[in-house]
This record gives sequence, C-alpha cells and structure tokens, in this order.
Amino acid sequence: MNISPEKFVAEKAAEAVKKLYGAEMDPSSFQVQVTRKEFEGDYTLVVFPLLKVSKSGPEATGNAIGSCLKDSCAEIAGYNVVKGFLNISFSVSFWNRLFAGIAAAEDFGQHAPTGRTVMVEYSSPNTNKPLHLGHIRNNLLGWSVSKLLEANGHKVLKVNLVNDRGIHICKSMLAWLRTGNGETPESSGKKGDHLVGDYYVAFNNIYKEEVDRLVAGGMPKEEAEKNAPSLKEAQDMLRRWEQGDKEVVDLWKKMNGWVYEGFDRTYRDLGISFDRTYYESQTYLFGKALVQKGLEMGIFEKEADGSVWCDLTADGLDRKLLLRGDGTSVYMTQDLGTAEQRFSEYNLDEHVYVVGNEQNYHFQVLKLILKKLGFAWADNIYHLSYGMVELPEGKMKSREGTVVDADDLIEKMYSTAKETSLELGKLSDMDADEQERLFHMIGLGALKYFIIKVDPKKTMLFDPKESIDFNGNTGPFIQYTHARIKSILRKAEASGITYGAGELAEDARLSAKEIRIIKMLDQFPARISEAGAAYSPAVIANYAYDLAKEFNQYYHDTPILKEEDNALLKYRLALIGKVAGVLVKAMSILGIDLPERM
Repeated sequence: MNISPEKFVAEKAAEAVKKLYGAEMDPSSFQVQVTRKEFEGDYTLVVFPLLKVSKSGPEATGNAIGSCLKDSCAEIAGYNVVKGFLNISFSVSFWNRLFAGIAAAEDFGQHAPTGRTVMVEYSSPNTNKPLHLGHIRNNLLGWSVSKLLEANGHKVLKVNLVNDRGIHICKSMLAWLRTGNGETPESSGKKGDHLVGDYYVAFNNIYKEEVDRLVAGGMPKEEAEKNAPSLKEAQDMLRRWEQGDKEVVDLWKKMNGWVYEGFDRTYRDLGISFDRTYYESQTYLFGKALVQKGLEMGIFEKEADGSVWCDLTADGLDRKLLLRGDGTSVYMTQDLGTAEQRFSEYNLDEHVYVVGNEQNYHFQVLKLILKKLGFAWADNIYHLSYGMVELPEGKMKSREGTVVDADDLIEKMYSTAKETSLELGKLSDMDADEQERLFHMIGLGALKYFIIKVDPKKTMLFDPKESIDFNGNTGPFIQYTHARIKSILRKAEASGITYGAGELAEDARLSAKEIRIIKMLDQFPARISEAGAAYSPAVIANYAYDLAKEFNQYYHDTPILKEEDNALLKYRLALIGKVAGVLVKAMSILGIDLPERM
C-alpha cells in the first residue's frame, strides 16, 4: 500500500458520505486514529463532526457509514459503533499488503526533503568548569533533536557556542595566578577542563574568606560581596581582556586551550559532534554593533554611567541591560549579534536554542528586542526549554564543587554495564575487545535512553543503577531485544533459510500479535512527525520501547524458527527483521547504537 491506514479510511469514508448524504467532504477533515486497546477494531473514525451532514444521531450515522464501507470495500472486514466512534477492522489481506510496502521501503520512516534549513544550538558550555550531568542532558537533547529534525526532512546545522569570555573564566585565571604555581594538565595528570574547574572552585573559596573577613570587620554582607578584593581584581581582568591586554589574553588563551581539549574528549566519549563551533570571544562584537544600531533607532537608551538599556516595561517585562557602564557586554548582547549573523549567513528558516528552563525569560526578551530592531525572522527562534536533572541527594552546585562530572558518570555507566553484563554470563564466546565495545555501547545506551525518554520540559531524577536494568523501560532492554532478533536471523541464515520483501505471501495467515506489530511498524513515520513537531525525542524513545516490548511478547508466544509452513516462516523472519531495522533507525535518532550480540 502507498497510503497510510488513516488516510485510506478517510478517503473511503469521504466516498461513503458522498454516496449516503450527497455531501462533498475533504478526506483531510476526517478524524481517524488507532483504535484504543479496550475496543475491538483497528482504526476509529470519529463520527461527531459528520452529524451536520447526516442529520441523524451518532450511532445511526456510524452504522450507516460502517455498513457502506464494509459493502463497498474488500479491505474492511467488519465494524462496530461505540457512541460516536466507528471502529473499523481490516482484512488480513489488507495487513499483508501494508507490510509488503513497509518491508520494501529501504529508508522507512525518513520523510521527504522539506527544503527548510534549521540550526540547532546546544552544549554552550562555560570554560571555567568541566561538563556535568546537566550538560549531558543538554548535549543529548541537542544531538537527538537535530537527528529528529533531519528524519523529518529538514537540513540541520548543529552548532555549539562556547562561552569562553566573561567574569567566570577570569575567576579561574585569577585563582590559578594566585595559587597554581604553574600547574598544567601535563604536570597534574588532570584533564584540562577539570584543572580549570578546580581553580574556579578555589576562587570561590578565596572570595568567601574575603567576604567573611569584611563582614567581621563591620561591613554589611551585601556591600562586602561587591567589594571583596578578589572580585574586583577579576572584574579588572575582564576589562583588561576586552582592551586586548597581552598578558591577560595570553593566559586566557592558554587556560581555554586546556578546557577545549577536555571538552573535545568528553564530546567524543558521548558520541556528540557539531557542524560548527562559535566562540563568544569572536561573536560578542556583533552584538555591540547591534546595540549601537538600537541607540541610533531610539530603541535603546544610554544612562549617565555609560550603560545601555532597553526599556520593555510597556511590553509587560522590565528594563534589560545590554552594555555595562564600563563598556563590557552581557549574554544578551552577544545573543543578539550571533542571531543576526546566523540568519544572515545561512538564510535560516528556524533557529532552535537548547537551553535550560532557567533561561525562559532571557529568550522571551531576546525575541522581543530582535523584533524591535526590525528583524522579521525573530518569530522563527524557538527556545527548547528543558527541565533540570536532579539526583536522589538533590541539586548540583558548580561553585561548591558538588556537580556530577560528565566524565565520571560516563565511566561509571561503563563499569555498571560491565558488571551487569558479566553477571548475566552470556559473553563467553566474545573476545576481550568485543566485550569492551559492548560494555561501552550498553553503558552509553543506558545513559542516553534514560535521559532522553523523559519529556524535555520535565525535571528529571537520574538514577544510574535504574537506567541499566535489562528488563525495564531502558536502553539495555531495547539493545538486548535487537540482539535477540539478530540471533534468530543468524540461526535462520545458518540453516539456509532466505527471506525478503519480494517473497512475502499475500495470503499469509497472520495472528493478532503479528497484525499488532505491523500496525506499530506503520506508526513509525507518524511518531517521527509527532516527535519533530514537539521537539521531543522522548516520543521516539518510548515508541522504541513499546515496539521492543511487543516483539518480546510475540517471541514468547511464537516459536518462529519451528514454523513448518515455509512461506509463513519467511514472513515471520521478514517481520522481525523489519522490527530490528526500525529499532536501529529509532535509536539512531537518539544517538544509541544497537549490538548484534549481547
């Protein structure tokens, strides 16, 4: 079949309405959905919107249309009406033809090119600390949303904006100058991002001690926090950086270089990459130029101290600082500039920012200011606002050094995967290298799936042990399901059994579970559309779990390789082979690899 069951029902229902009531209706206006499990049927037509043309009650209308469909359409085997819902059951031949089309489609689920170009910005780390669990959720969401939009037919540009300038990196630099004694990643044996992060924590300790001393000397705490010597020195260092002071710039380049090397290793370990990386140090000047433009347009206003503001109180917001009195820029400044640069350079249809929900207000302001500056594309900015990741013991705090480090977590997931796999005792026929690859695949699959399966907008609780369960709604469960299918197919091949889409029997007698699997496979393109519209890879994650669970129930009840009817045996092998293929496609959108054996 070349059309979906929903569209098939809609078209046939439109013909029935014309025949019964003489009314011309657009098939796209019909509401058709998969029949709920508690009712008999395959697809359900919602009858209520048709009452205005039938001029009769919902049950009478449903029965009239159902009877007309059954009499005129060989593909429809039966129907029943529950209030205003017409539940339609398809014939076995219908399902056979539908699966033949699915089996023959090499890139099943991939949507046709749309011609739209979408940029997705994610990661966006600061260079004063290593990546942590919160960054992992950001990176995994950004990567999988990018792959999801590609599956929906869009051209996608994956970009990273590294926040490599500002007071945060100056704090780490100052602490290193004061206490580092020339320490380097090589001399310490630490990854560069970890080393710089240690000095950020060290600065905070120095700062706290200074504030406490000032308060003990009689200064109010709020005043002490603004006048601590270390903070003033860091602020002066930032001013010197913006003025191009060679000593400050050289130290900044050296310490940021350490961080970049560390970030790159973590990205490789996560399987994350970018098409382009921007650096705030290279883009913030674009924003300064826009601020000047806004001043000339009368949109922004300059205070006596030299600071520049945008008054948004008439829009129900507040006054937004765009340039400090000393001329240094803020995050909003550079976001204005990079947005204009990117839309201009790539002629974007949409720009998606993957940023936590604590920045909701920031993006509301960003879009509004861009509109005031006259950029029509401001409405094509989308903030993918996601919830924070919490642990059983509470929230993480970078300044106090209590975050869950990304590198440590990746290593822990690998160790847990190794321990759990060895306990199952099914790896005796694998050599050491293959086992190592499998442990890393399972560990990363568990981490990625556990995070992505949660709707992005929700705050989530991360539990490493729960994520690696081989029996629950987890990545390893889906990985094991794929390995199980591949094992069956290898045994069939070893027995000389061949199968293919062209060999499918058109009159195969299908069980209810087989029809259920075909129905689920057919829903894959629709799930990709649904997930893309919601920017939610969680839709795909949970679809993959439901499909894997359905296969395992089918496998439990159906001795596939013991089937004596050769045509039906080949059909079943083709069916589970397509399940494996769809699982691979679905999980690849999430950045998860599926093993051939485990």
